[in-house]
Amino acid sequence: MQAYDVVIIGAGHNGLVCAAYLLKAGYSVLLLEKQPIPGGGATTEELMPQEAPGFKFNPCAINHLFIFLGSVIQELELEKYGLEYLTCDPVAFCPHPDGKYFLAHKSVEKTCAEIARFSQRDAEKYAEYADFWLRFVRGVTPFFNAPPKSLVDISGNYDLKNLQELFSVLGGPNETLDLLRTLFTSPVDNLNEYFDAEFVKAPLARLSAELSSPPSQKAMSFGAMMAVLRHEPGMARPRGGTGALTEALVKLVKSLGGVILTKQSVERILIDRDRAVGVRVRGSKEYRAHQAVISSIDAKRLFLQLMDASDVDSADPNLRERLDRRIVNNNETILKIDCALSEPLRFENHDHRDEYLMGSVLIADSVNHVEQAHSEITLGKIPDADPSMYLVMPTGLDPSMAPEGKHTLWIEFFAPYQIAGAEGTGLKGTGWTDELKNKVADRVLNKLTQYSPNLKHSIIARHVESPAELAERLGSYKGNYYHIDMTLEQMLCFRPLPEIANYKTPIQGLYLTGAGTHPGGSISGLPGRNCARIFLHEQHPIAETLKDAKNSIQSAVKSVFTG
Repeated sequence: MQAYDVVIIGAGHNGLVCAAYLLKAGYSVLLLEKQPIPGGGATTEELMPQEAPGFKFNPCAINHLFIFLGSVIQELELEKYGLEYLTCDPVAFCPHPDGKYFLAHKSVEKTCAEIARFSQRDAEKYAEYADFWLRFVRGVTPFFNAPPKSLVDISGNYDLKNLQELFSVLGGPNETLDLLRTLFTSPVDNLNEYFDAEFVKAPLARLSAELSSPPSQKAMSFGAMMAVLRHEPGMARPRGGTGALTEALVKLVKSLGGVILTKQSVERILIDRDRAVGVRVRGSKEYRAHQAVISSIDAKRLFLQLMDASDVDSADPNLRERLDRRIVNNNETILKIDCALSEPLRFENHDHRDEYLMGSVLIADSVNHVEQAHSEITLGKIPDADPSMYLVMPTGLDPSMAPEGKHTLWIEFFAPYQIAGAEGTGLKGTGWTDELKNKVADRVLNKLTQYSPNLKHSIIARHVESPAELAERLGSYKGNYYHIDMTLEQMLCFRPLPEIANYKTPIQGLYLTGAGTHPGGSISGLPGRNCARIFLHEQHPIAETLKDAKNSIQSAVKSVFTG
């Protein structure tokens, strides 16, 4: 029976990041991945090797934002292992039905100049909007880079600049109350406070909805982050696709002696005397863990499907029911479309320039268009009568992802996991069939063709993945690519539940990481980094506490003399 200090379930980017920190600290680590390749939602693959050889696709994650809010890249020196980022600029383009368009650059000033071509007032208000939310982001970033209930660790991340930004949005009593009120409002409420023009509000609502909720949902105004992060720290993609991040992490992990085994589906967590001591994979093979088992799959599946109920109840008799009933998702997931193209998209009626295709392209005709695209999902309806979508043409920034002169197209269309009225049919009883997913894909591509008429004759081949297929591939609960919705009551010290929010669980030696933990989904590596910090604190409490205190003092001193 093979044994390691730590066994990590899942070799997605967070599992790999966590492994790298533990290996650097001297622990032996095994990662078990159920897919044929590591990476989870951070892979780049030839999805259609027969129909479109040489075309590389990102089946899931593509635009990287949150990873630049932390220090994972620098601390792990990932550039030494081949990671190179290409910066997107412009960062977003959204054609409007009346011929106007929203074009956002990395620079706020250049973005305002683009808006001013159609609305001077909204250009001025965009500067105010971006300033407020960027100060908010700077003020809360230290929370992302620490376990959410570790006050010493959090305080160590604050320097004078971060504090100044935090206090600038808090201000006096009235300003603090106004900030709280803003956070309790919806993205639409917040946008209506600033803007008049639909061509500005619609794409900003669409970006806010990337946190998997309708723009009318209260307490989700912080979805504005999804727009302003494109300004600072900016949006980029690894050269060669998102999988290049995974490749760099794999090289690092292996160079440090870590072991990665693929096609290893974990079926049971092994518990002995209320402590996690290893795992059993399909085929009954067992791997032992001397110090810890770390799970990067969501807490619901971990505790409700991979563990004996008696073991969970012995540690916390309320945990299973709370996981089952307290974590509520809104049925939203993704129908993913990838196309190989013979030529690039062309937005002929919107002053087309090739630079439009470097960042995100949004099809959002109005705020109501975006609202319908998300609210119908909650009811189990497919919002494909007039599809809204988020798309990228990766080869506009990185030509290496397709044969010379050819292009790839990445489309994300939000759709329900469980289709109302189709329970018990289709894949996993969700109602999704091959015929249905292709009909929906046809409607999505027809809508895009209204803006880029050359699309239809340029498609060489396409690959469509239904929400049910995505859930099977990623192993995500009901297709939720964030594991848990990114709503306010399920973020920070509430993610996934308050009692297990600090990556530790009631079972000794069992830890959580991944998208279902703080600070949430997307490409950041921070759940992996933060989980590793908690593990090291548990193993070396005095040394790690002293290190945190030292870092806090150094940060404060540096701020005083350089601020």
